[in-house]
Amino acid sequence: MRLPRRTALFPRPALALLAPALLLAGCAGYNGGLDSVHQPVVSRQDLTLDLQAEGGHLAPGEDKRLAEWMGAMNLHYGDRLAIDDGGDGATARAEVAAAAGRYGLMLADRAPATGRPSDSGMVRVVLTRASAAVPGCPDYSHPSGMTADASTSSNFGCATASNLAAMVADPADLVRGAPGAPTADPQTMTKAIGAYRAAMPSGGGGTTVKSETTSGSAPK
Repeated sequence: MRLPRRTALFPRPALALLAPALLLAGCAGYNGGLDSVHQPVVSRQDLTLDLQAEGGHLAPGEDKRLAEWMGAMNLHYGDRLAIDDGGDGATARAEVAAAAGRYGLMLADRAPATGRPSDSGMVRVVLTRASAAVPGCPDYSHPSGMTADASTSSNFGCATASNLAAMVADPADLVRGAPGAPTADPQTMTKAIGAYRAAMPSGGGGTTVKSETTSGSAPK
């Protein structure tokens, strides 16, 4: 019995033309899964301000310097402030804490190592700030069309990872999530579920949103 002749999917001349493309695709990086190789990278920066201290408090005029520095730094949620006085951080703590409280921030118990100022009468305020970015995005080195290596495009996941890095309130949470509250109120947690279960069926108008108007005419 004579078997029918099969036609090759790619003729030999076509394979010769595809060979350079396959080599370039391998150099661009291969990702055969659905997990993106692009992930947010968190970096940390320590900014310092040295203030003159007298008798455990800020020297005259230093509170103004501190307020101007905090305003210039545009303090926001996620920033961490600490005092480095070479000891337990008690020097001018109440004054620095009051200035930080205007931005909704609290002082940390310990300051990161930044080196002590040469003058022993100085106290250092340390601002630790984290930022998140996705290096290498956008990446169009690998084509997004049909490929012979069954790989996702090199730009796959860039939009999701970049949006996550831009929208996260505290980039440090991407490294280690914030711990939850030690206690929880079950009544608050189940309030939405209770309201859903107690509502009348939709056929009886239980989930119908009432329309309201301010023009004086009757609602439809």
